[in-house]
Amino acid sequence: MTADPGATKFGEVVEASVDSVTGQCHTLYGAPPLGTLVRVGASLFAVVDGVSTAALDPGRRVIARGAGLESESDVYAENPQLERLLRTDVTLTMVGHEEGGRYFQHLPPLPPRIHTFLYACSGAEVRGFMERSDWTALVLASALPTADDVLAAALREAAPNFDDPRAFLMQTCRAIASQLPTDAARLAAIMRRLPLSEDS
Repeated sequence: MTADPGATKFGEVVEASVDSVTGQCHTLYGAPPLGTLVRVGASLFAVVDGVSTAALDPGRRVIARGAGLESESDVYAENPQLERLLRTDVTLTMVGHEEGGRYFQHLPPLPPRIHTFLYACSGAEVRGFMERSDWTALVLASALPTADDVLAAALREAAPNFDDPRAFLMQTCRAIASQLPTDAARLAAIMRRLPLSEDS
């Protein structure tokens, strides 16, 4: 697959399995929003399911530094070393891969290599990958306690990239409904998180 010039590189893989990835962002607080579709390297796709910021050295706890300062920006201005002592990580749920110009919405045969670059997908990539809705099953079936929030966030992030965002959301919700035939309450909870009204 040829890299999409509209995609934005933001980090690289630091831990990987076939169903999930942890990435470290290249800039502090440089993570894409929850639910963003991410290209992992040239051909794997995942959804952001978590974002965290912590000390680069897990043995050194972050301490408060803002006493006597007026704003958070003052804390960073007074302590420029923080940019080197903190890191922002993302966790990703794998949702598919590309092979021979076709998108496959199931787990890849192998995980990505460590240090593989991470890219926030372009609008064209989002439309191409999410044209079908099989990927939603991987998020619904994940062990994430926040799976429903992640799925709803992914749909909210993706929808503006389509010519008819509401039609995209309704089509995907029908696919989700087919995956939750005996759980109407869960389906309704997911749909309440989406901008489905005509004037949204």
